[in-house]
Order: sequence, then structure tokens, then C-alpha cells
Amino acid sequence: MNNCLVSIIITTKNGGNYLEEVLRGIKSQNFDDLEIILIDDGSDDNSAQIAESFGCVILRNPISKGYVAAKNMGLGIAKGKYVMFHDHDDIMNRDALPQMLQELQENAELSAVMMQVQDFFSPELSESERQKITIRSGPYFGLFSGAILMKKAVFDKIGLFDAAIKTGEIIQWQDQMNKNNLAIKKLNFVATNKRVHSTNLGRIDKESKSKDYAALLRVKIKC
Repeated sequence: MNNCLVSIIITTKNGGNYLEEVLRGIKSQNFDDLEIILIDDGSDDNSAQIAESFGCVILRNPISKGYVAAKNMGLGIAKGKYVMFHDHDDIMNRDALPQMLQELQENAELSAVMMQVQDFFSPELSESERQKITIRSGPYFGLFSGAILMKKAVFDKIGLFDAAIKTGEIIQWQDQMNKNNLAIKKLNFVATNKRVHSTNLGRIDKESKSKDYAALLRVKIKC
């Protein structure tokens, strides 16, 4: 198989209820030189079948290894010069990918570009459920999901993610980018609509998230 230009890596565990909409958002970019890699991390639903119908490259973990380890698996087989991570429930806006790619190609000093994310309530949430959840009213930077495109060569310099952490890998990534003087440019365009629903990883795994953030902060202070 020939190398492609962009590899989009999606990790999922039982994400079949949203995955088709996610893949349609990626396909709406009208960008042909692309591979979509799905890491099926211990799903028992139809995630893999949906991904297969869209022509995705599929890797399966019979037992979940966690989405950070799954991202490393995706990087291990990605054939693109550029890579992007995308969640299994968020929706990429049209023209986001071409704009990010153009910026990277026209500015050789850049290692990555970062766009914005906008929260939205998933339609199945009831009004009472929505009232219990606080979302950001405006767009913001700082998440991988469909909003950061980077040169794959970045990982030759900073290494893979620490698979021991369950969440917070964006902090580790940004810290390593800074330490290695790898330039990131922020673009004021909303690349991705971030779905807020009852089973978001960040909401159901708050304890692990807090522990991982604290551990990363301690490492950073020691350095």
C-alpha cells in the first residue's frame, strides 16, 4: 500500500451509535489522499462493521487497552505524512482538514496546527440531563479531537504517548512539543463539534483524569 498524505486515527469502545455520523463528517472534507484508521478497543457493538462500510483500516483489541494505548497502535500503522486524532463521537466541520493541511504545507517551520472545538449537546439528552451538565458557550482550543493536524515525524522526536496514563495525553503532548521547540500555530476556525453526552470519557472517568493530570504535573515540576 502506498503512503497517503493524511492518516486520521479514531479510537472507540462501543461507539457505534455515533460513528457513522463521525465518519460522514470526515468524508465531507472531500479529501481523497486520506486513510482512516479505527482502533476498536474491546467493543461488543457494531463499531467495526460501520467502519468497514466506510473503507476504514481496522485494528481490534479483544480486551480494552485504553484509548491512549490505542492511539499508539494507530500511530504504529499510520502511513500518512500528517496525522490527526479524532474521537468516535465528535463531528468535523467541512473544510477544516484542507485548511489545516494548507497551513502546514505552506509553513515549513510548523510541526502542527490547532483549530478550535465547539461543545454541543447530543440530541438524545433530555432537558433535565442537559441542566445537570455545564458546557462551554464558545469555541476553545486544546483538544486533539479533529482539531489538531501534525506532521507524523513529530513522534520521531517526542516519542509515543505514555500508555500508563488513561487520559491527559494532550498535556503530555504539548509539554513535549514545547521541550523540543516544535512550533504549533493556532487557527481561528471551529474544526470540530464536540458532542456532550451521558457517557463522555472525561465525565465518567474523572478520578483517573485527576490522577493522571497530577502525575503529569509532578513530572513537569521535576523537570
